[in-house]
This record gives sequence, C-alpha cells and structure tokens, in this order.
Amino acid sequence: MGIKENCRNELRAAVRQLSDRCIYSASKWAAEQLVGIEQDPAKYTPSHTRFQRGSSSIRRRFRTATEAAFTSTPAAGVSHVATPPVLEDDNEAIDSDFYLLAKSYFDCREYRRATHVLRDQTGKKPVFLRCYALFLAGEKRKEEEMIELEGPLGKNDIVNHELVSIERELSTLRKNGSIDSFTLYLYGLVLKQKGSDNLARTVLVESVNSYPWNWSAWSELQSLCTTSETLNSLNLNNHWMKDFFLAYAYQELRMHSESLVKYENLQGTFSFSNYIQAQIAKAQYSLREFEQVEVIFEELLRNDPYRIEDMDMYSNVLYAKECFSALSYLAHRVFLTDKYRPESCCIIGNYYSLKGQHEKSVMYFRRALKLNKNYLSAWTLMGHEYVEMKNTPAAVDAYRRAVDINPCDYRAWYGLGQAYEMMGMPFYALHYFKKSVFLQPSDSRLWIAMAQCFETEQLHMLEEAIKCYRRAANCNDREAIALHQLAKLHAELGRSDEAAFYYKKDLEIMEAEEREGPNLVEALMFLARYYKAQKRFEDAEVYCTRLLDYSGPEKETAKSLLRGIRYEMDVEHLPP
Repeated sequence: MGIKENCRNELRAAVRQLSDRCIYSASKWAAEQLVGIEQDPAKYTPSHTRFQRGSSSIRRRFRTATEAAFTSTPAAGVSHVATPPVLEDDNEAIDSDFYLLAKSYFDCREYRRATHVLRDQTGKKPVFLRCYALFLAGEKRKEEEMIELEGPLGKNDIVNHELVSIERELSTLRKNGSIDSFTLYLYGLVLKQKGSDNLARTVLVESVNSYPWNWSAWSELQSLCTTSETLNSLNLNNHWMKDFFLAYAYQELRMHSESLVKYENLQGTFSFSNYIQAQIAKAQYSLREFEQVEVIFEELLRNDPYRIEDMDMYSNVLYAKECFSALSYLAHRVFLTDKYRPESCCIIGNYYSLKGQHEKSVMYFRRALKLNKNYLSAWTLMGHEYVEMKNTPAAVDAYRRAVDINPCDYRAWYGLGQAYEMMGMPFYALHYFKKSVFLQPSDSRLWIAMAQCFETEQLHMLEEAIKCYRRAANCNDREAIALHQLAKLHAELGRSDEAAFYYKKDLEIMEAEEREGPNLVEALMFLARYYKAQKRFEDAEVYCTRLLDYSGPEKETAKSLLRGIRYEMDVEHLPP
C-alpha cells in the first residue's frame, strides 16, 4: 500500500474517532488533511475532487520534494505506524445508550448534564467524555465569572474550579495504567492550566506517541515548547504527524526557513492541503515576502471562498501594501460570511485603519477581543491604533496585554518601545526595542528603531547606534534608512572615509531604484566635497556636475565647488 493510501486510511479512522469523542477541532483538522491528499485518478474523476490538479501554480512552486524525499525524512515515518486500530471502547455496547445521550448533551453545550449521565460509567471512552465535559463546564463558569466581575476585557485571576478534582482522578488513572491517549490529552490540558508545565509535556508526549492523529494534543504540546532545547528534548515516535508538529513548532520558535522545508516536504503527499499552504504563507509573512504571501492567499480564497481562518494575516499584507480595493473586498466578504468571528473583526478594523478612521478601527478590534479576549493580533493592532491617535497610555495597556498572552510577540514589544519613545522615555523604549530585536533579529525596522533611540539627546550613544544601523543594513533594509544614517553618523564623528563609503553605497542603491529626494542631494554634496578634499578633482567634478541639475541652493554650492576645483587644478598645473 502506498504512502498516500496509508495516510488516507489513517486520517479517515482518526476523523471518526476524534469526532466520536467530541474533540471537534482535531477532527476538523484531520478531515482537512484527508481531502488535502491527492486523489487516485483511477477511483476519482475530476468532477468528484474538490481541487483540480492544474488549478494551482503555488502548489507546483512549493512542491520541491518528491514522495521519495518525503519518505526519506526521518520524522515522516509513515511506514513505521499502521492504520489506527479499532479502539478498545469503540464497539462497547454496555454504555452506548448512556454515551449517546451524554454526547447529545455535550453537543448542545449542556456539559454538566453530560457529566451526570456518565457518572456510573467506567469505560475509558465515557470516562474521557465525563471529565472533558466537566472541564468545559468549569471553563464556561470561569468565563461567566470574568464577565460578571470585570467585563469581557478585564484582567483577573479567576481559575477553573474543576481542575483539582479532574487532576486527582486522572492522576490515579494514569498511575493504575487504565488511561487512554485521549484522557492523557485532557490530563495534559489540565496540568498546563495549573502551571505544571514539565509534567504536562511528559503526559502530552505519552498521548501523541500512543495516538498521533490528535492535532489538539500536538498543539498543546507545542505551546509548552518555548525554546528549541525543550523541543529537541522531546522523545517522540517517528510518524508523519511528527513532521506537521515540527513544522508548526519551528514556525512558533521563529525558525521560519526550517519550517518552510518541513512544509514543502509534506506537500509531497498532502499536495492539496489548504492548511499547509496557509502555514507556508505565515512563514513567508514572517520573512516579509509579501508578494508571495498575497499570491498564496488569493489561491486559498479561490479554493475555499468562505474561509476566514488566517485571513486576518492576508488583511495585514493588503494593509502594508495599501491595497484599498482588495482590502475593502476582503472585509465585505468576511462580513457576509461570518461577521462575529474575531478574524472578521480584525480584517474590518484594518480596513478602517487604512482609511484613517482610527476610532472606528478600535471599535472593531475591541469587538474581536470581546469574542476572544486572548486574540493576540487584536491587542497588538489596537495598540497601533492608539499610537496613531496619540493615546499612549491606552497603547501601552494594549501592548502589555499582548505580551501577557504571548511573551514572544516581537510586534507588541516593538509597540511598547514606540509608545515610550513618544513619551520621551528613551531608556524604557530601548529596553523594549532590545526585547523585540532579540525575538526577531532579521527585521531591519527593529534595529533602526533601536539605533534612533541611541541617537536621542538623553542617550547620545552614537557608536551603539552605528552598530544597530550596520545590523539593519545587513537585514535587507527596504526603507533605505540605515545606509544614509550610517553615512551621517560617520560624518558627524569626523570619519570622512567611512562616511564616503556609506554615502556612495546609498547613492548606488538610490540610482538603481531611480529614487530622488534630499538624501540623494546630500550624498552628492558630501561626495563632491570629500573628493575635492582628497584632491581627486575628476571625481569631485562628476558629483558637482550632477548637482547642477537641481534648482535649490545646492546648485549655487555646486557652482562654487566647481570654481574652487578648477582653480586648484590650474594651480597644480602651474610651473614651479
């Protein structure tokens, strides 16, 4: 049996098993990967397949690995694991009636009724659903208490009161060896919420090694791997699901190139997976390859026109490129599809921000946070809006909420730096800029912000500023700020040779991009004077002649320089 057929059989069984246990997010994920496997043309005609082979240039572009390369990847050990077995409790008739009733209550969000129905059932399957329903009942009550005490966006220390009893029961089951992979997943979830991260990691590894098709367990495990050392220490079995996990983990750890390699290898088998395409777009977004990201998201919307997941990132790209019409169309599209999704609210917020209607933009970001107060993107974007409105206290609060949710969000740390810089507090700003640049060292904007902080009157640490501008220049400085500032700082410090070097490099780039402006004039003027002082009169004359094309005071200065150059050249040629 081939790789694709193995994966297809495993995922079909996983969708049924996960859905039967009410782990619907993992079931949905498995079903999406199932249809992402290229169908056998002998069994499926084009009219029966969701995606057409020739419809995507993006898939062809990113499928760099063949099936052979996919199987040779150590972590993609499809051949090591057989099709999921029929689980022990799947065919039990003893508790089936009670289980069906409890599952119906669960699906209607009547969690405590589901728990009560299964109170006397001892099979692994009903025990999991009973504990899971009790956990969600506690989560539901926690959310209610939050709103009652401090509103949907308030800070609080309210906890799920059911965690202690669930942990006690699941700990006993694990010690007795009478716990299955799904209940291990729930146990890991409980331990994570209680702050027992090390034990939670151990338990979740046991869960995914026992049953690797539960993506929810992998996702929780990833959230506990905050460093590459922690990730590498995990003792995971070889399976193709491990490749999905590692690709996702690399992305969250900002190892974007490694993540892309993994996803491109996975496309050898899951060639029509929208999930993989979206993850590739995320990695390229982090690498600021906006053109590629835009093409991928356009393709995703053609394949899945009612998709909202990840579309907020697409809106960020359209915002950065100032594509008014495309962003307006996307906002209208998600509004009609589901206007009360956090992603939809963020997209509409971006649209109003691009129009300069910052108050209305904040309203939509707040709506997104009412729907999901841990929605990181909304806190960060709302902070940006408050910065635009010059409301720095509100901006600082929004950014702090973002870093509370995810301390690895470099955009929020950068936003905090900007806010404190606006308040004239460069020492605080520098602290936050350093945090952001540690998390995203390849972003030139962060190095430039830190350099400008060093240049302020309070700090005036020009040597440190020069180091930061050098790093920015080596990080593909698209705003073309670093080289010019390096030239100016070296000139200010009296280092004419270094200043000339950077002015010349900056001038070459401006000429290649056909850019005009004061920076170009400044570079020509400095180089003219520099070469005149070096008695390289021919070079100096070239730059002076170019300045004659301008109509401002630089033209008169150039004429004066040319007269001086010619005079000195004449003096040089006088007989002794």
